[in-house]
Amino acid sequence: VAVNGKQTLMLAPTTILAEQHWHTFRERYRDFPVRVEMVSRFRPPREVKQVLADFQAGKVDVLIGTHRVLSRDVIPKELGLVILDEEQRFGVAQKELLRALRLEVDVLTLSATPIPRTLHMSLSGLRDISIIETPPEGRRPIRTTVGEYDEEAIKLALEREVERDGQAFYLHNRVETIDEALEKLQQLAPNLRFLAAHGQMRERELEEKMHAFLRGDADVLVSTTIIESGLDIPQANTLIVERADQLGLSQLYQIRGRVGRSDVTAHAFLFYPDMSELTPEARARLATLADHTELGAGFAIAMRDLEIRGAGNLLGDEQSGHVAALGFELYVEMLAEAVAELSGERRVAARPVRVDARVDAYVPPDYIASEALKIDLHRRLALSESEDELRELQAGTEDRFGPLPEPVENLFLIQEAKLKLARAGADYFVFRGGKASVGQIVLGSEELRNLRRRIDTAVYTTANREVSLREEGFPQALRLVDALQSLQRD
Repeated sequence: VAVNGKQTLMLAPTTILAEQHWHTFRERYRDFPVRVEMVSRFRPPREVKQVLADFQAGKVDVLIGTHRVLSRDVIPKELGLVILDEEQRFGVAQKELLRALRLEVDVLTLSATPIPRTLHMSLSGLRDISIIETPPEGRRPIRTTVGEYDEEAIKLALEREVERDGQAFYLHNRVETIDEALEKLQQLAPNLRFLAAHGQMRERELEEKMHAFLRGDADVLVSTTIIESGLDIPQANTLIVERADQLGLSQLYQIRGRVGRSDVTAHAFLFYPDMSELTPEARARLATLADHTELGAGFAIAMRDLEIRGAGNLLGDEQSGHVAALGFELYVEMLAEAVAELSGERRVAARPVRVDARVDAYVPPDYIASEALKIDLHRRLALSESEDELRELQAGTEDRFGPLPEPVENLFLIQEAKLKLARAGADYFVFRGGKASVGQIVLGSEELRNLRRRIDTAVYTTANREVSLREEGFPQALRLVDALQSLQRD
């Protein structure tokens, strides 16, 4: 960007993280004609004023800062790239404000675990996505332990970390009782040096404490979730989370990422008070963290978070919700209708059909390992509008990955059934316990006779407007769908 005469604006969620980026950028561009500057409270006002004047004059190539860089006095001469670090820490309005700086600007958002809304938009093709799966050289997976709260295990973990000249994080996410937690830890391990930090402190006091921990003035930092924002402290390699069940999945992964940032094996202990008190969602979150300890697991965890939380509203500012409320398929449908209307085309919207089949229908990891490729296959399946498109997609999938395993074959069968049922005018298909049912379909006496000529065991209930059939297997039950579709052609 700088070589092409344009400027870069980088936004970080905290002053300390912005300062770390500033030092890293300056070190890496030391031998290049690239000027990197930062605006923050740590710099004298006179320096900040001069930096902003130079940025407006085009003398600064890369400007790094927090929300301060969104102020009106930050005026680039020719902005080419905006980098948003820790994307999940910013709201929709802030991101769109960045985008509004210049229509032609490229925006790069960075996150170990993108929020479901951003991830859904990326995977569905509304935004481009790149996945970095190769970890820095020498990095090791974080050993993660999930279990009930254990004071002896905490004492042992903290003392072991300090014995190997390291530091530790202890996360207690209640400001009201963080001092009590600090006293309890001091009694538990009196030989260690503790420091407390939380978001309700004055900003300068908080930053001073974080800098003190960075300098090594304390062995253990007792804090709230403020440590979530990508701090780089290589010597900190033990993390203890007191109530992991109360935190979100992506949040837990981000916090776990504060350790293991060197070639030393890091340890993360995720505690909860009692298994019986855990909600199903909390169990799912903790199980996901325990299962995904490999390096570069953030994308898989974000995918699981998307599944648990939903994608949110793609059209507005809502950051969470259910995919069923407004999924990608509906968004694309609305978009296609708008384009067709503007171009003067008449477009008939596809009829929504629900298929509820108690069968395995997914993409196994031993068939397609990449999470991104799995989601892309799901997306292309959902957007297929004809059986010809489905056959083409199936042929391409088999050519690339081999013969379809049964769960993937079921995915194709379900989508094919949706297309056929939409043409037949049906609303749903249910297959449970060896019984297939197709509902909300009106059959006249002639159509009913034709149906029974094809399937003599089919039963039609006039009151429910439902056709049912006894079949043991899912593929065999789909012959009812074929028969109903053929009635429309007769």
